[in-house]
Amino acid sequence: MKSRADALRAQIAELVEEYHEAAFAERPFVPGESPVSVAGRVFDADELKHLVDASLDFWLTTGRFAAQFEQEFARFFGLRHALLVNSGSSANLLALSCLSSPRLGERQLKPGDEVITTATGFPTTVNPIVQNGLVPVFLDVDVPTYNMSTAHLEEALSERTRAIMIAHTLGNPFELDVIADFARRHNLWLVEDCCDALGATFDGKPVGTFGDLATVSFYPAHHITMGEGGCVLTNKPLLKTLVESFRDWGRDCWCAPGVSNTCAKRFDWQLGELPHGYDHKYIYSHIGYNLKLTDMQAAVGVAQLKKLPDFIDARRRNFEYLYQGLTDLQEFFILPESTPKSEPSWFGFALAVRPEAPFTREQVVQHLEARKISTRLLFGGNLIRQPAYRDVKYRTVGGLDNSDFVMNQVFWIGVYPGLSTSALDYVIEILHALPRSRT
Repeated sequence: MKSRADALRAQIAELVEEYHEAAFAERPFVPGESPVSVAGRVFDADELKHLVDASLDFWLTTGRFAAQFEQEFARFFGLRHALLVNSGSSANLLALSCLSSPRLGERQLKPGDEVITTATGFPTTVNPIVQNGLVPVFLDVDVPTYNMSTAHLEEALSERTRAIMIAHTLGNPFELDVIADFARRHNLWLVEDCCDALGATFDGKPVGTFGDLATVSFYPAHHITMGEGGCVLTNKPLLKTLVESFRDWGRDCWCAPGVSNTCAKRFDWQLGELPHGYDHKYIYSHIGYNLKLTDMQAAVGVAQLKKLPDFIDARRRNFEYLYQGLTDLQEFFILPESTPKSEPSWFGFALAVRPEAPFTREQVVQHLEARKISTRLLFGGNLIRQPAYRDVKYRTVGGLDNSDFVMNQVFWIGVYPGLSTSALDYVIEILHALPRSRT
């Protein structure tokens, strides 16, 4: 028999559905008036109901929805472990930091060791390298895939090289066959930053399944959202245990929140110089953080995950629609290309303004923004030009000419599922108007 609380919960769910219909009714696209965003939340009443359901539990840390999401998300990749965290940036920090654990023996990353990466990308792919006292080794990118060039990969190797950590740019996989083989041959850790590439495949296999660890972001701009949130993926039980430790204050205990004595010897441990029987919940084996997320965020993710295949398909359709609509502008723009053997799950549509074009990138961006079409630059451009990295120790190999080109010539526009054909037609129309206005 249902309790009164259960009946009220069901009634609240019905009201939430009515609220969604009233508060989030779809509006027609009006060219020049409706904003064309680069990204945004795409949701329906199901996400709101999940969110409210979790809030009614008043279990404010990670809980039942987090456990459900982790299980279903790992299954999506065909991997053993998915570990939720509070952001994609935190996922990157944990994925690399866990490799500094003494439990890894000779493969432990130590200060001064080198990590191969690319100078063109988002800062928090590189920041964990710096934050762990390691040395980033920057390679250039290829245009127009905007992924790390492998031309100087062998040259980048030194006696201190221990890992590779790079992102799949704008949902376009990097050369996983070459880079994964390089990592195997030289016994290097490989961390795939998949924050912009959820659902992309390389040679028919999902990105995130090639390396030792992978990361995903659930920020509102990404393929699915929890508002904030991220995830670390791995197939290796030891790395799973290490990520959990660094995520959960650095503790040695692996009990879930609200659970005690999973190991059945909570008061029978003796580690370090602690007395025998010291409470295992308060034994710390790593210098960690608290980077968990709330169950309310995870609840939204559970609802979003059901829509992921459709979201991926919509991104691919929107990308192809823009590509076909802008093909005749290649005199002025370099259009993006997918990496051979890959099927991207596009995050955005990158455009490079050719140096000989009758307008600059700045003029194109201003032209679009003035007409309510949002743009973004390709993240940090060439990161070594950013003020934050002025005093960072790093190596570069083979020059960074294309990274400078990206910094000066490239921007991107949206392909997210919330964009209608009318919005994409408007974008195509406005970009075609730009050359005409310069002749």
